[in-house]
Amino acid sequence: MADVLLVYKKNFEGIHDESLQLVKDVLNSQSDSLRVDIRAREQVRRADFIGRDLVIVLGGDGTLTSISHNIDSNTPVMGVNSHPRSDDPNGSLGFYMDSDIDTFSDDLDAALSGTAITNQLPRLQATIETTSGNKIRSDPAMNDLLVANTHQYAPSKYHLRRGDIDIEQHSSGLLFSTWLGQGAWFNQISRKANLGDAGDSETHYLVVARDLDSQIEDETYLAWTNEPTVITSDMHRGYVVPDGWDEYQFNRGATITVDLTGPILQLLTFRNTMKERFRQS
Repeated sequence: MADVLLVYKKNFEGIHDESLQLVKDVLNSQSDSLRVDIRAREQVRRADFIGRDLVIVLGGDGTLTSISHNIDSNTPVMGVNSHPRSDDPNGSLGFYMDSDIDTFSDDLDAALSGTAITNQLPRLQATIETTSGNKIRSDPAMNDLLVANTHQYAPSKYHLRRGDIDIEQHSSGLLFSTWLGQGAWFNQISRKANLGDAGDSETHYLVVARDLDSQIEDETYLAWTNEPTVITSDMHRGYVVPDGWDEYQFNRGATITVDLTGPILQLLTFRNTMKERFRQS
């Protein structure tokens, strides 16, 4: 029997409750071949994901990004949009959610039979080394990762090293993004479109110092790179925020290394690859 975990968005809105019931009905119809556990996003824990043959995430992109750090590189995950924008302008875009209620039954069969498209998504990760020598690894980020002053009214001050670059820099913080993640809010920061090269998306990431003129091309402020970015904090207190969720704080003198060495995410799609979905969005 396949061991399946269903994680759903719990907000007591009728549309999501209806979608959850329909997904449960499909899963119950296959109870002879599936063992299913169901958890609300707000109640799920890392241990719930261990040893699963498939993780199903019902909701929108925010539901997926909020729990994706719990999913290891060996576990396939499929996203099911519980409230598609195609049906309601107030619904979710669901960029990472290639399934919906109408297609879920067929998509589940494809996921379990191994005929779905498996997208190997690289993830960003930050390693914080404190002045006392302790090392802290952030959760992996499938979209973007922010390093900034915890006091947003104050500038982020740091020493930056990457390849041949070795400079002191002030900005409103450094924003890192995977190639697919630029479709979230990276484009709004850099005011550019389709940055980087899709062919290098498994090895390269985007980084920009926020609040800069849109015409700036200096790679000390805006880069598409496969080299680690290392910053030494000159801030009384800063933080690392992966995918807009948990915060990891650091103090002056701490060293933060950001690269694309986080565990990959095996995201299943059913009609197009994620790169094709990005180009169509």
